[in-house]
Amino acid sequence: MLIRAGYELVLETGAPTPLISLLTIRPSRFPDLRSPHRIRTGAPIPTHDYRDSFGNICTRMTLPAGRTTLSCDFTIADSGLHDRQSPSAVQHEVRDLPSDVLIYLMGSRYCETDLLCQKAWYHFGHIAPGWQRVQSIVDFVHQHLTYGYQYARCTRTAWEAYNERVGVCRDFAHLAVALCRCMNIPARYCSGYLGDIGVDPVDVPMDFHAWFEVYLGGEWHSFDARHHVPRIGRILMACGRDAADTALTTAFGPMRLASFKVHTDEVIQIGQHVDTPLTIAA
Repeated sequence: MLIRAGYELVLETGAPTPLISLLTIRPSRFPDLRSPHRIRTGAPIPTHDYRDSFGNICTRMTLPAGRTTLSCDFTIADSGLHDRQSPSAVQHEVRDLPSDVLIYLMGSRYCETDLLCQKAWYHFGHIAPGWQRVQSIVDFVHQHLTYGYQYARCTRTAWEAYNERVGVCRDFAHLAVALCRCMNIPARYCSGYLGDIGVDPVDVPMDFHAWFEVYLGGEWHSFDARHHVPRIGRILMACGRDAADTALTTAFGPMRLASFKVHTDEVIQIGQHVDTPLTIAA
């Protein structure tokens, strides 16, 4: 299947402001692109890409004073399959983990393993290690937190989400990541696109989505505590220890987000039969 995705961000600054964005898809998805993936600035602004320590593509630029529009529109091929399920995937002993995976066992800005460790072992210590334990954590977070845009707060941590019992997708991901790490399961935070493909569309503006991956059986596997069920059409942009490592934009000066739109739609080809609802772009 083909998916058309992209965004439009309108940023306002009062003076020239350096900016770093993580708005490019993960390099592992480059072979799937069926059209160019370029960040358009709407003005001749020099940009420079580099790869950070987590393997994400970061774009540097300096925004001029006033309004700047960052946008992108691309088409990408997707298997059309739901998230891969591997119930037999084993949990590694810490001593057997690759060295570059160990960082995903550590506490981080939004994932306070020190505060949640006792809670995690209380809730999940009796669950068999591996896929079953991760699924139990996903089930718990999905039931423990109430989702709603009205609960959004960019400073909320996993510990605060656990106690407040509300949040948006990033809070679901942060809490699940922190609980996994407490149980010695490497977990990393992910951001990207996830449209309403294969599910009933929701009547809210499209947004980027946050989920997480765990390292089991020598591979990274996707889990989503917000949606709780395997989904179709994830397009990974960035991953890291938590949202601090995957911020869409980081401005080195005052900046205001004046407008924000995201679209993620299945491309219907001529002659294709459709029996599932499709995303309505924001």
